[in-house]
Amino acid sequence: MVALQVHFLLIPSLMSIMGAAQHMMQDAALLSYIDQRFLSLEKRLEKCNRDVLDYVDEFREFSKTVLSRLAGLSSGKAEVQRELENLLTRLEHAQRDIDYLGSIPESNACVEVHEDLLKQQLLEEAEEKKRLKLMLNASCDYVLAGIRSLKVVKKTGGKHGSWMKDPGKKHSKIYLLSGSVNNVVWEFANILAFMESNQTLKARRVPLPLPWEGTGHIIYQGFLFYHRHGSLNEILKFNIQRRTPAGQMLLPGAGRIPAYQLSPQTKIDLAVDEQGLWALHAEPESGANIVITKINAEAMAVEHSWDTPCSSRGAEAAFMACNTLHVVYNSPSGGSSRIQCVYDVLDALDASVSPGVHFPKRHGGHSTVHYNPKEKQLFAWGDGSQIVYKLQTEQK
Repeated sequence: MVALQVHFLLIPSLMSIMGAAQHMMQDAALLSYIDQRFLSLEKRLEKCNRDVLDYVDEFREFSKTVLSRLAGLSSGKAEVQRELENLLTRLEHAQRDIDYLGSIPESNACVEVHEDLLKQQLLEEAEEKKRLKLMLNASCDYVLAGIRSLKVVKKTGGKHGSWMKDPGKKHSKIYLLSGSVNNVVWEFANILAFMESNQTLKARRVPLPLPWEGTGHIIYQGFLFYHRHGSLNEILKFNIQRRTPAGQMLLPGAGRIPAYQLSPQTKIDLAVDEQGLWALHAEPESGANIVITKINAEAMAVEHSWDTPCSSRGAEAAFMACNTLHVVYNSPSGGSSRIQCVYDVLDALDASVSPGVHFPKRHGGHSTVHYNPKEKQLFAWGDGSQIVYKLQTEQK
């Protein structure tokens, strides 16, 4: 009887203990869950902080690079000075923001793109388009309609070379640069002197301190611009009359592959049109498509670049005319040259790849085709012949 009473007394006690144990297990599970959540949040906060620090370091390195580059720019011109001051102001504002982020590495503030930032970006792109239209004279509004005639002026030199006339108003001299690697420029008083049989007696010999590479050089405003032999992408500026170096620059992204598949000796092709100096090259990242770069000839600096849909494959040469790239294609064995891709930098949506314009009948290939905006002519070098093509144009 006593045992039975003890049994009934122990049952409530045991049930109370089991209930307490169950609550403890539930609490332990809850604590484990909370602990895991905190660990997850701490890891995310740690990653965010690392990202912020990485952004701080990257920006500081970039700002050092920008400041060092800006220090080398010539700020004598009023427009260059204004752009320089604007860049420095924007850089100072960004530097203050990034210094603040760098002072709170434990912060969990991860920046997200805001609608206002997107609107600002769109406004800046619109302003950039306006600036480009002012920089590139929008009144240049003709298009190439055909190539009317062909004149072989002379046959001298080997397969590769370049000849040209400075498109300045008072320039009548002819310049001959023979070969894809050389350091001698031949200067003739005019086209008649060039056509004389003995060129060395009628020409002025201008030696260069460093040789050129390829055939993409150009003479503009009394200066020779050329790709320095042995360099990846260095462009040199040389004063023809004074025979002195006048500047140099590096062309980003250029020099790794030929500008044109059928002219592998030329990695950088320089060109002149109504708007000034340009550079043409191809990049592996763009699928070997041609890239256009506008160059400030005085400051030797890049003003803007455009990626085009015009392929370098099957191309032998190209030229700029009225803000527009014209790419000349041919076959590897040499045939009838044709302009098959046209790209207007001010109206990129109208870029076209078409059957194009054919050159007057002549079988072979071109080492160079350069446009002279003063005379609306193409000065070409084809298999050792110096050729002039007349252009036919019409209004857009």
